[in-house]
Amino acid sequence: MVGKSESQISIDSIPAETIIVPIIGTSPLIVHNWSVKAKRMMLEKEQGKKQVKEPKDPEAEYEAAFYRLDLGDGKNHYGFPVTAFKAATVGAARFYGKDVTMTQLRQCMFFHGIMTPADKQQLVEIVGEPRMREDMVRTGGMGRGADLRYRPEFVEWSAQLKVTYIKTAIQRSSILSLIDAGGFGAGVGEWRPEKSGEFGTYQVDTEREIKIVG
Repeated sequence: MVGKSESQISIDSIPAETIIVPIIGTSPLIVHNWSVKAKRMMLEKEQGKKQVKEPKDPEAEYEAAFYRLDLGDGKNHYGFPVTAFKAATVGAARFYGKDVTMTQLRQCMFFHGIMTPADKQQLVEIVGEPRMREDMVRTGGMGRGADLRYRPEFVEWSAQLKVTYIKTAIQRSSILSLIDAGGFGAGVGEWRPEKSGEFGTYQVDTEREIKIVG
């Protein structure tokens, strides 16, 4: 005897949309990628090996601090970790009270970049002309030593953020508002607002079109 049939479960696919959001820097972006030399020195220090101070080479230090993209055209292309832009956008939840949580935002929007084997992470291309920046930094806290750092700085810069979001969880206009707020209050790079600085801020570029690509 056949029993009462159970209701069939029907699950629709997640309604997602992918957009390209143009942003423009509102303050200079300071880039500091960890060089092979810096990583080696940190490892040797943790292993208790004697540190041999090498002569400072400002140009080499500057070049090593870039995140680079190889787009196959033989030209210099610069990038920045896509995770930094997502972190700034998610962190903007703090400006909107308890109605928006960082956990919710992490689960309903995803940022895409270009994978780089050298850095083993996805990068967003940074469009702009870099220059060498020299800064004096404290090493080991106040009252300790000081050192000079040479890093790339993009005084004028722009980028395009590729974002996929779940349409039933968040509106496109909210994504744009969060990107704006993250660029204003958190920023990316060295000495950004999130770290008590004033660099690496940005906003949605209203003079360029937002594209729907998926």
